[in-house]
Amino acid sequence: MRLIPRKAPIALLALATAGVLAACGQSGSSGTEAPQSNAAGAGCAPVAGEQLVVLTDDKKLQNADNVVAVYNTKSVAPEAVAAVDKVGAALDTTKLIALNKATDIDRKSSVQAAQEFATASGLTNGIAKGSGGAIKVGAANFPESQTLAELYKIALVAAGYDATVQTVGSREVYEPALERGEVQVFPEYAATMTEFLNQKVNGKSAAPKATGDVDATVKALNELGGPLGLSAGKPSAAQDQNAFAVTKAFADKNGVKTLSDFAAKCSGTASILTGPPECPQRPFCQLGLKDKYGITFGEFKQTDAGGPQSKTAIKTGAASLGLVFSSDGSLG
Repeated sequence: MRLIPRKAPIALLALATAGVLAACGQSGSSGTEAPQSNAAGAGCAPVAGEQLVVLTDDKKLQNADNVVAVYNTKSVAPEAVAAVDKVGAALDTTKLIALNKATDIDRKSSVQAAQEFATASGLTNGIAKGSGGAIKVGAANFPESQTLAELYKIALVAAGYDATVQTVGSREVYEPALERGEVQVFPEYAATMTEFLNQKVNGKSAAPKATGDVDATVKALNELGGPLGLSAGKPSAAQDQNAFAVTKAFADKNGVKTLSDFAAKCSGTASILTGPPECPQRPFCQLGLKDKYGITFGEFKQTDAGGPQSKTAIKTGAASLGLVFSSDGSLG
């Protein structure tokens, strides 16, 4: 799970209490000092470059924040679920990056980006007609959610529904609205929604239910959502979660494609990690890299959580590896 104010601006305090703060793990340890380095290897010095590439999280350090439709079970028919699931099936992380590039960098509206993707991908081909009627699609207050909602609308209209999109805001506002049926379907993120419901149902100190296994995470989501009248569709291959990036020049020079590659070739004193202040103490960030992969660094440089400071540090050769978000439009 990831720390990203646009996805869950208010939910972060609740998530932190249960030790699942999306950025880098448990709360209560926001110090900026990195844990003592036991780096014995030479490491890999930063290599400047304009193009960033994400290293594959092959040991699944991060929880599975795959895009998934969450809907009000009583008010959404199977044909409507099938229509929005077709959106998920048409996407992967590379395509989600392209959609975010269209809105965040090319400055297209979510409506335009969604329509262009739907046309190019043949999204509405073969969508079965449903019983019709009005369906309100919810969207959170950030472009990726709004673009996904517009794609759901396109699919639902093709299925014969009178679909509209309403931007609702934060998860604390829209989740109860989804339960009440004031909105009927919402583009969500599997691990983040699972933990939101987990804390709602089981309390703030509940043991986490989300894992790096997307199927197990969606199963947990459905078990938690069922009594609330909520269900999840089929998870998409598209993910929006924490990721770690290097420059393409760095990857080519050192022959790294995965975090395991980085551990084998670049763990050590010359390697520099960059990320938000809490990264050194969080199990989804530096602690996780050490515990899961055995990666050590000679230095940690404080920047931001996947934003322009982190990306600039990597591109300019100030850091070897940095925290980014997997669907960031600048990765395209």
